[in-house]
Amino acid sequence: MQTHITTTPFGRRPMTLGQLASQVAAKSMPEGATVEKWKVFRSIREARDLVGATDRSLAILNALLSFHPDSELSSDGMLIVWPSNEQLMARANGMPPTTLRRHLAVLVDCGLIVRRDSPNGKRFARKGRGGQVEQAYGFDLSPIVARAEEFEQLAEAVQAEKKAFKVAKERLTLLRRDIVKMIDAGIEEGVPGNWGRVQQIYQEIICRLPRSAPRQVLESLCEDLHELWTEVHDILESFTKTQNPDANESHSGRHIQNSNPDSISESEDGLRKKDEAGGTAKENDNLRSLPKRELPLGIVLDACPDIADMAQGGGIRHWRDFLAASEVARPMLGVSPSAWREACEAMGEVQAAITLAAILQRADQINSAGGYLRSLTDKARDGQFSTWPMVMALLRAKLDADKKASQTNKAETPETGSREGGWEVSDALLKTLKKPRS
Repeated sequence: MQTHITTTPFGRRPMTLGQLASQVAAKSMPEGATVEKWKVFRSIREARDLVGATDRSLAILNALLSFHPDSELSSDGMLIVWPSNEQLMARANGMPPTTLRRHLAVLVDCGLIVRRDSPNGKRFARKGRGGQVEQAYGFDLSPIVARAEEFEQLAEAVQAEKKAFKVAKERLTLLRRDIVKMIDAGIEEGVPGNWGRVQQIYQEIICRLPRSAPRQVLESLCEDLHELWTEVHDILESFTKTQNPDANESHSGRHIQNSNPDSISESEDGLRKKDEAGGTAKENDNLRSLPKRELPLGIVLDACPDIADMAQGGGIRHWRDFLAASEVARPMLGVSPSAWREACEAMGEVQAAITLAAILQRADQINSAGGYLRSLTDKARDGQFSTWPMVMALLRAKLDADKKASQTNKAETPETGSREGGWEVSDALLKTLKKPRS
């Protein structure tokens, strides 16, 4: 008995060219083609975004495949299944009827199945006398067999994209870690360089990183970070090659013994260190009376609180934050790039940043910040300038102001030992600040 294979859907559902294309693809199956249905399903699940399928539609496809009795789909066998909506909903974990119909339409639009509707829209199979199926109306799984190789290639492309994304993300993480730690090492070890500017460039690159970035964006950021990494690495490598091995060993020993995380390495040259240690007659009285150690970050921030307003987020926790804030303050004070570069070369970038913070704190008393910085730079070249007197003078002025305020409110606010005006200092520092000015 000859039967007609329907090509149009039942009821009000219209026929589309996409559905016709799926039927043409189903007819293009190679003769004798056989695929493992669950293997092809895993490929479709992996490439669902490229195919256009949804999670719910794949749950329905999984149920449809379960109605096929064999583990393989063959072009020579029966590829039409005819479950009722109730059976499909049961195997799809109780999916509502409206959701079922909507996602069945998604499977048809994606070209994963083909509707073979009966004249009345019912799904059933007509069998012959021997029990074999002569005519079936339902869902045709032929596109899965015809497009099995395509689905496998799409799944491999998705896997390759995921791997490339993972590699780009790992590279981005490693570059960020390397750059941050190399910048910290350059600052801590006193390596000459514009570390504040490097920190600013790094922050500008990282600010371009969105919360959910595609692989192309990650790779673009990695290229920019790699250029910055190369620059920082070359600076540190060049500085390391120019150092005396004996001096490096001695410097490393001092660094290991230092447990203060805010401490920084001296930025003056070796000759100046030798003169300070020997206490030669060339030093003036002011420099000779200074402690032979670095200024802690906390004391600098106490003396120059205005610099914190220039930091991102209004907080300075490390020297790199301090340097980045100095880069913001420099143009505001009218200091030219050349004056700043000369100051960094003569004093070291950390000492130059401390000087700039002190100038910012006294901005209302200084007519030309750039000219004043150049004057201090000339003194630093001759070994006649240190940031200690500037910082101590600012601290002393702060103590004097607090003391006057305390005396004004003496009747209302009692003294509290080593606290003056609510500002707490150590006994040793208080003793140093109260020494008469030279």
